[in-house]
Amino acid sequence: MNVLVTGNLPEKVLSLLGEMHAVEFHTEDRPLERSRFVEMVGDKEGLLCMITDRIDDDLLQHAPRLRVIANMAVGYDNIDIEAASKRGIPVSNTPGVLTDATADLAFALMLAVARRLVEGDLMTREGGFRFWAPMYFLGHEVSGKTLGIVGLGRIGKAVARRARGFEMEVLYHSRTRMAPEQERELELSYRDMESLLSRADFVSLHVPLTPDTHHLIGEKELAMMRESAYLINTSRGPVVDEKALVRALEKRTIAGAGLDVYEEEPALTPGLKELNNVVLLPHMGSATVETRSRMALRAAENLLAGLVGKRPADCLNWDDIHGNSDRRA
Repeated sequence: MNVLVTGNLPEKVLSLLGEMHAVEFHTEDRPLERSRFVEMVGDKEGLLCMITDRIDDDLLQHAPRLRVIANMAVGYDNIDIEAASKRGIPVSNTPGVLTDATADLAFALMLAVARRLVEGDLMTREGGFRFWAPMYFLGHEVSGKTLGIVGLGRIGKAVARRARGFEMEVLYHSRTRMAPEQERELELSYRDMESLLSRADFVSLHVPLTPDTHHLIGEKELAMMRESAYLINTSRGPVVDEKALVRALEKRTIAGAGLDVYEEEPALTPGLKELNNVVLLPHMGSATVETRSRMALRAAENLLAGLVGKRPADCLNWDDIHGNSDRRA
C-alpha cells in the first residue's frame, strides 16, 4: 500500500514501513506546505502525520483511499476526528512515550525563568559579567515552594513526582479528582482553580486543548495569581490567552512565565519576545533523541496495524467507526 510520512523520521522507522509498503516521505525539518500535502496524500492508504499538519474535512476529500491516520503526537487537536470517523478512518496518537521528556522540560522552564538563566547566559556571552555582588542578578528558588498543577494526566503526575525531589508542596486541579489513596501516594492536594492559582508559586499547565480549555488562563485567572508567581505552559498554546499574559508580564501582575507552546504557533503575540521575564522555547517538550524515536516507532506501529484492518493500539475513534454503517471494508 502507499503511505505518506509528513516528517523526517529516523531511518529505522522508515525502513520498517518500507519493508511492506511504498513510502513517500517529507525529508525537511519543517512542516509540509498545504498545497504539496494535498498533492501527495491523494493516492495514499496510510498517513503518518505531525502535530503541525492540519487534517480537516477538506484534506480528507482529497484522500479517498485513506485507511488510517497515525498522528505522531499525544495531542490531536490538529485532526478533525469526526470527519475521519464518518469516513471510517481510524486515528491514533502516541500517548505515554513523551511523558518524562515533557515533565523534565516543565521543570527546566521553572528553573530557567525563576533563576533567570537565559538572561544570565545572554549577559555573560555579551561580556556583561564583570563582577560578583551580593544583590546582583537575584532570582527565586524553586525548592520548597508551592507548585500548582492544572491537569493531572500522565505528564501532570510525572511533574508531581519530580516535585518531591525539590521538596515542594503540590496542589492540583483536574476535571476528575483522584481517590484519596492516590493523592497520598503522590503527596498532593486537590484545590479548586481559584484556590490553586492564589496559593501556588508556580502554576504548570498540562491539559489537552478542547473547547473547555481554550483560554483556560486569561486575564481573570492571571489576576488571581501571586505577584511572585510563575506560569509554565508545556501543553497547548491556546490554553492561555497570550495577549492577557503579555499584559500581566508587562505590569508584573505575575513574576514571569516559561512557554514551550504558543497561541498562534509559531507566531508570537506582539510584545512577548521583548519581555525579559519570560523564557520562550520552540515547542521542544518531546525533543529528545530517545523520545522522538519512541514516538516515531509508536506511530509507525499504529499505522501498520490500521493498514491491515486491525485496531491501532492507540486508536482514538475505533468505537465511533464500529457503529458507523458507512464503515469501509
